Amino acid sequence: MGKLYDELTPELIEFISAQKLFFVGTAPLDVEGHVNVSPKGMDSLRVLDPKTVAYLDVTGSGVETISHVKENGRLLFMFCAFEGRPLILRLHGKGTVLETSDDEFHELRPGFSELPGVRSIIKLDIHRIADSCGWNVPLYSFEGSRDYYHNYAEKLGPEGLRKGQLASNMHSIDGLSGLKEPSV
Repeated sequence: MGKLYDELTPELIEFISAQKLFFVGTAPLDVEGHVNVSPKGMDSLRVLDPKTVAYLDVTGSGVETISHVKENGRLLFMFCAFEGRPLILRLHGKGTVLETSDDEFHELRPGFSELPGVRSIIKLDIHRIADSCGWNVPLYSFEGSRDYYHNYAEKLGPEGLRKGQLASNMHSIDGLSGLKEPSV
């Protein structure tokens, strides 16, 4: 049976902090629009307080999370235990996109790892915390982080990342607004 929580407990924060992978889910308001689920990693997640989490968002091939959150604020973070005790944890709430030109971005940025191609911080003000058993989630062992993104960003350099953002991060696949301006 799943359990609801009023806020993130120390045990849940420890569980979240131990995860090497998490997922974010968003959807546009238009029923014809595309639902988005994105895997995240690279030591990008931080628990800001028992009702707030955020992750450092880097340049990617699309901008769906940013566009959906800007349009309607609906955001879900999901964590799955792939090692140890089975558990799934979902954090539902109101998302905020903090772009590199926003004051709050600069307030929060020092609390995150150094990553190339940063374009925003996605912050979630949590209004529902629920766990479930995760009994059907298979066991996987963490072998290590991939270096593809770092190599890609280094190869492109700031100007290449900027061109990539202009090409694919200004609007979602459904035409919703993405970044206000390139971040690199």
